[in-house]
Order: sequence, then structure tokens, then C-alpha cells
Amino acid sequence: MHAAFSRFRRSSAQGNPRTAGDLCQEVPSVDVEDPNSVVMEIFSARRDMQSLAVIDDHRPIGLINRDIFMSQMSKPFHRELYDKKSCIAFMDKEPLVVDADVSIEALTFRTVEAGEKALVDGFIVTRDGLFSGLGSGLQLISAVAEMQAEKNRQIMQSIEYASVIQRAMLRASSETLSMKLRDAAMVWEPRDVVGGDFYHFAAFPTGWFGAVADCTGHGVPGAFMTLLASASLSKALEQIGPRDPAALLAAVNQNVKGLLGQVNSADEGTQSNDGLDTALFWFDATQSVLHFAGARIALHILSPDAAEFETIGADRMGVGYVDSRADYAWSLRSIPVRAGSLLFIYTDGLADQIGGPRNISFGRRRALDLILENRAETPATICERVRLALAEWQGQQPRRDDVTLFCARI
Repeated sequence: MHAAFSRFRRSSAQGNPRTAGDLCQEVPSVDVEDPNSVVMEIFSARRDMQSLAVIDDHRPIGLINRDIFMSQMSKPFHRELYDKKSCIAFMDKEPLVVDADVSIEALTFRTVEAGEKALVDGFIVTRDGLFSGLGSGLQLISAVAEMQAEKNRQIMQSIEYASVIQRAMLRASSETLSMKLRDAAMVWEPRDVVGGDFYHFAAFPTGWFGAVADCTGHGVPGAFMTLLASASLSKALEQIGPRDPAALLAAVNQNVKGLLGQVNSADEGTQSNDGLDTALFWFDATQSVLHFAGARIALHILSPDAAEFETIGADRMGVGYVDSRADYAWSLRSIPVRAGSLLFIYTDGLADQIGGPRNISFGRRRALDLILENRAETPATICERVRLALAEWQGQQPRRDDVTLFCARI
């Protein structure tokens, strides 16, 4: 067994196709005319053999299970009765027989179809119809586990590299936050290695532009959507400029719908229904006015002497989905902002996270109250305390979604 599995591992490492032949062990067999005394001799000499193949003119016709055979032959007078009789007396006439070139995947399916006995007794391996050896169920399980581990390793390497690409996409925005918007901070935590949330920030001589977005899905599908949506936003910014967030939303909506072929109504059988919720905003530093347009993500403003946040609601229309009208015009809201005001935007992964003593959602109110308690702190400190509060609230519960939150002091 160890030699066969070593061959399998070498074959795997070299990238060769993995087949039943890699699991084949060259072991003794018995001829159809051999008596049971020969079977007893082989099993007594080879205690490592769970099964013994029966062949007729070099072709396998059955399999003898060691435990069944030894149990029967240990009964009173059975040695005297059966020693000289043909070995087919205790033979399974329908064993699993596979060609050496059968893939491990196909062998696994055939083993499942054959049932438990194929795992216990093992399987016969042939070459050109002639007996070649035996493979064991334990070997097969080990081989499948080895293959799955290798696939998982390759998948994780791909996902980790995808994370490098996604973070590279966000790098320019991160640098803008750290270099140009010094009194602003972000928390961006994908549920998995990569995620479906993204952000975009850019500084200009007369102000700065920001976007926080939550795309359909999380993990790899969500990450693909962020690349598509971010590219659409960058294209719209080049064509329209940053000063009209509502017009930018309309442009992104049309571009995403076009790229995904989501231009028909929901009942016409489109292959996908993906899009994003997002908040886009342009702060005009010359006039201290914030221009905002939101697609299912709201903006929260806390003025220096206010007791509560002012929430600027978003339109209920998502961006890019099948049912997002191609000609929809998002509302543009222009809000004068006093110096020292806090801006806060988050994706629903924050509010929807289950946890706490009653396993309920973290909620919008809890997040805003926490910021109110820490309003005198820097945005970086506020973001960190919200992040820690969310982690404590989550406890042992699984993370439900990607989490992104943005806080800035004007």
C-alpha cells in the first residue's frame, strides 16, 4: 500500500493524470480452480491483504474478503468440508473492476455506486482486461483527500493573489485618504480574503470626491463585481468629472447594465442580476457644500453642536441590476456642512452583523450612538472603536458580509 501511494504522490507532484493504476498493488491471486486451502495459505502468509482476487485465464471473476473467509473457515468442520473445494465458494461474484487508466475522479464515482463493499474489499485493477493488482478503499480515500488538499491549496493561492489585485485597485484611494484627506479614515474588511465592497477617493484643487460601494455577493464573485463597478466609475469620472454624483450614478448604472447584458426586464431570462448599492459624494471646499447621491446607502452628518446625526437618505433604486431602469435619474442633494462636522457612511455588513447576548443585528442605531459617544476623537479612533465594538458584538458568530465604513471630519 505504501509503495502504491508513494507512486500516486509522485504522479501528483509531477502533474501527471491520476488514475486507478497509481493505486494498484501487485499482490497474489488465486485461480478459479484453486482450492480454499490455497486461499488460507495466502491469507495466513499475507496478513496485510484484506481481499484476494480470483482469476480465470488471467481475467478477474471475483474477490474473496479476508474477514468473511476466515470467519467461515473457523467454524467447526468447515476446514474438512471446504479445504479441497474451489475457492469460488466464498467469492463475491460482482466486485468493482476498473481499468488502470480510469481516473481517480471516475473511480470515486464508481466506488460510491458500488457501495460500502468497494471501500471494505477494495477494487480489482486490470490492464487490457487482464488482472494487474488490487487497490484498497483506504488508498482511494487518501488519494481523494490528497487531491482535494492540492485543489484547495491552488484555489487559496489564486484567491490570495486576487486579494493582491483588489488591494492594488484600492491603493490610489488609500493614498488619497492618508495624504490628502488627513482627517478621514476607512475600515475595509472583506468577509473572505477578497470581497464585494470597494471605495474610491480622489482629491482636486477645489475639493474631493468619495464613493463607498457594496456590490452583489462577497468572496470571489463579489470581487469580480468590484473590478467591473470600479472601472465603470473611473470611466464615468473621466467623462463627467466629480462634481455631479447623481450623473455619475446614472452613467455607472448604464455601463454596468451594458457590460452584464442586464438591459432587459426581469422576466426575459437574463443570465445575471447583479449590481451595487453605493454612496457618491463631492465636497466643494470653496463653498463647504457636500453634494450627495445615494443608491440604497445613506449619508450621516453630525454637526459640531448637534445632539443627533442628520441622515441624508438614499434613493431606493440600486445600480446596474436588471430592474434598475436605464433612464433612472438619482436625486442630487446639496448640504451645507459646518466646519468640524463628522461624515459617516457604511455598508450593510456593519448593521446586519448578528451577535450580542440575544443574537440580533448590530444595527444602525448602535453604530451611530457609538460615534456620538466618541465624537471628540479623531476619525481614525472612531473607526477603530466601531470596528472593535463590531468584533465584540460578533463574538463566535460567523461574519455575515463584507464591512466597509468611512468617517471624516470636515
